[in-house]
Amino acid sequence: MKKVNKGKTIEAFLKENEQKELLRFSSAGSVDDGKSTMLGHLLHDAKGVYEDQLASIKNASKQMAKGEIDYALFTDGLKAEREQGITIDVAYRYFSTPKRKFIVADTPGHEQYTRNMATGASTAQLAVILIDARLGVLTQSKRHLFISSLMGIPHIIVAVNKMDLVDYSEEVFAKIKKDFTAFARKLNIKDLRFVPISALKGDNVASRAENTTMPWHKGESLLELLENVYIGSDSNTVDLRYPVQYVLRPNLNFRGFCGQVASGILRQGDEVIALPSGKRSRVKEIVTMDGNLEYALPKQSVTVTLEDEIDISRGDMICRPNNLPQMGRRIEATLIWMSEKPMDPQGSYFIKQTTMTSRCRFESLRYKIDVNTLHREKADHLELNEIGRVSIVSNRKLLFDPFEQNRATGSFILIDAITNNTVAAGMIIRREIADETPELAPQKEDSRLKRHPDAVSVSERTERLGQIAQTIWITGLVASGKSDLAYALEKDIFKQGGLAYVLDGENMRLGLCRDLDFTACDKAEHIRRVAEAAKLLNDAGVTAICAFVSPFKKARSQAAEIIGKERFREVYVNASLDYCAKHDDKGLYEAAQEGSLKDLSGVNAPYEKPSRPWATYSPEKESKEDCAARILAALKKEGQL
Repeated sequence: MKKVNKGKTIEAFLKENEQKELLRFSSAGSVDDGKSTMLGHLLHDAKGVYEDQLASIKNASKQMAKGEIDYALFTDGLKAEREQGITIDVAYRYFSTPKRKFIVADTPGHEQYTRNMATGASTAQLAVILIDARLGVLTQSKRHLFISSLMGIPHIIVAVNKMDLVDYSEEVFAKIKKDFTAFARKLNIKDLRFVPISALKGDNVASRAENTTMPWHKGESLLELLENVYIGSDSNTVDLRYPVQYVLRPNLNFRGFCGQVASGILRQGDEVIALPSGKRSRVKEIVTMDGNLEYALPKQSVTVTLEDEIDISRGDMICRPNNLPQMGRRIEATLIWMSEKPMDPQGSYFIKQTTMTSRCRFESLRYKIDVNTLHREKADHLELNEIGRVSIVSNRKLLFDPFEQNRATGSFILIDAITNNTVAAGMIIRREIADETPELAPQKEDSRLKRHPDAVSVSERTERLGQIAQTIWITGLVASGKSDLAYALEKDIFKQGGLAYVLDGENMRLGLCRDLDFTACDKAEHIRRVAEAAKLLNDAGVTAICAFVSPFKKARSQAAEIIGKERFREVYVNASLDYCAKHDDKGLYEAAQEGSLKDLSGVNAPYEKPSRPWATYSPEKESKEDCAARILAALKKEGQL
């Protein structure tokens, strides 16, 4: 048997190479920053070039009168790239060293090819951003860092190239490092490193520069940084997400669900739940061409069989019962527009997220981002390579996680419904508590619409009904007793000869708000609709009793603005978490404690108590009837009844 590497067999060598850690990284830089030259030199010095390819490059270099080797030709594979001396398309290259294996995505520098850069960065664990030492930090350099940040790349290496053209000046390098660091502070960059290089001469590319060139640089070379940076696992191994791509039924005795494990670890015998149906079962077998597995890891393509017959189809997802993704038709996302045809806010698009494809529409374009300053700007559409924050509504429910938590389930693409071209790539946003409190969605006034005056005035209705209509807004935690109080109060007002009507959270979601989910954005829209309905009831002379969690002070304040502060009465149901959990007949608090239910106010989402409520009800100290009587007496005292 042939021996290699001082006695190692070929099989042993291949097995050792297979077990090396793999690092995926992208490279980006402005036009003529020397990116292709740097990667070519890296490939050459790391022995990542075949002999016949090396001979071909040497021959091409002589024909182009560029000396013995033009290192850029190792990566610029397209004819147009070689002719123009630029990178146009994303080129993937593979090489390895004794320490690690590498897959590098060589991405274009032109602004018009920013979409290609985003494609290359989408699977990267590290990004190398080149800066020309003569030009300093350019807008395109900031754009590449911003996109790398959006893509969740945790490690950034800034390679300051062409140091030989600035006489290896430490001052030039220090200024670029200072300027770029100042911009990076505005972004969520976890690990930022700098290295001065000369791609043409190879200084600090694969090996450290000689003392005669940059003796002031005491750090590692670019290749040493790539070899030694700690990357850990690039996959989420906690949250099991198995999107079903295909249902395999070769015969009557076998029914399997094919797909790729997006994240988490899928084990034989595990209890799982199929979404969106919510049906439970256990993993019977994990089938592959090479035999059954006891477990499957992220990015493994397998076929899963279950112990029970469950109706599962393409686009559904298999998860663990106590660790579920978010589910809803509305998402907030950062969008990179990748089409030369501008975004049409009223256009028809498909959203493809994991294995599910559905029609969708834009609900709003909140703003676009100035890449140079990171300032938010008002916009009514996005152009090629522009980045904005959008709200999207899908026809089907999506199963997703925030992008920063799970790349696989937190990303999506948009497809033009007419041309079938991919037009945008998006990253779903995590709405943190520290994020801006969701506001009631602003309503655009249509110039063609005109508000008609009432034929019967409010005073006439008041005189006829003998009451001044109010809105009693009852807020409190889930299962605190809001609805019980609301219906008790409605009954008392009716007995006194008044007119009142309860707007209850569940009843509204079964009718007027049935299209809304439980995202922060949808909750805000839910409250806006309720406020508008309460205002109409008040205008008709009817007292509206609204029983809603409405956890944010700002949303309640905006509801008061819609209804009219003079007829808005806020009642706070002050109940402890223990009381609410005890009276919760839906198991919501238990699910929230287990982690399978997210965003339950008071548990894993905020609830802002009213600072000065009109009335307070403590169900642990007072009956609903007594509280309703107190409120009724207060209304009479104010002359409302």
